[in-house]
Amino acid sequence: MIRFIIHLRLHYQLFILSGGYLLGGVWVSDLDLTNFWLQFLNVHILLYGGATAFNSWWDKDEGPIGGLKNPPEMEPWMRELSLLIQFAGLIWAFSAGRGFAVVYGVSMVFFWLYSTPLARWKGSPVLSLAAIGVSTGTNSVLLGAFAGGGTLTFELLMAAAGSGLILLSLYPVSQIYQIEEDRKRGDETFAARFGIQGVQRFFALAFITGIGLIAFSLFEEMRYISISFAGVGTVAWLLLLFWVYHLKAEKEEYDEVMKIKFVASLLFVMFLLLVLSARHLSHGIEWTDTLF
Repeated sequence: MIRFIIHLRLHYQLFILSGGYLLGGVWVSDLDLTNFWLQFLNVHILLYGGATAFNSWWDKDEGPIGGLKNPPEMEPWMRELSLLIQFAGLIWAFSAGRGFAVVYGVSMVFFWLYSTPLARWKGSPVLSLAAIGVSTGTNSVLLGAFAGGGTLTFELLMAAAGSGLILLSLYPVSQIYQIEEDRKRGDETFAARFGIQGVQRFFALAFITGIGLIAFSLFEEMRYISISFAGVGTVAWLLLLFWVYHLKAEKEEYDEVMKIKFVASLLFVMFLLLVLSARHLSHGIEWTDTLF
């Protein structure tokens, strides 16, 4: 059981993949805090954790993967348990409303398409980006908004697209250290197809575009947050750009890569937690364009 819990990669789900969900909460003017945080646990433990373990069962990686330098061996029963906790999460999701449950279910489908040999979208450089971009990118923002009692708007969709691009920008980076294993399985990942230069160029374009989309989507209603996000995001982009363009795709870099991904994502999460606290827990502050 310990090995299964390790494969849930909870530190990865809670500190690296939670930014989109928190961003969704920023969009809700009257946030249902109880439901928001309960479904936060549902999404990041049962859905993301279960999907990650499901993918690990099919991959059977021996080398470094996202969040695990030395993944423990998987056992047959872990596949069934990974599916069971995802379905348990889907049942729980209906308590947050039909819209939330539908988005949750769509994410599950995309995770399966990504991993299972019946589809194996992970083996395609384009389909893999689509699967990850939707399941943990755009959908995470929608899940956060719907869990908090929000509704679908064009601006929310724009923010979701931006979040997806930011997430995807660093996604192929960890792939450059598992190209050999992926090719043995017949998977042609983004890194395997386009190489380290393709990974670098994709990051440079995707990250800053995502920052721009989120900042623009927030500008009309939350101008102060929009400008702050654009400034912080641009500085982060420049720092990460310098680092990404100095990578050499050597396995000795893996610890540094995961550390920087973790720090960058954690800072993004902390920024959004600060915004959420100011917007929903503080009184007497209106985060709107009236501040300017």
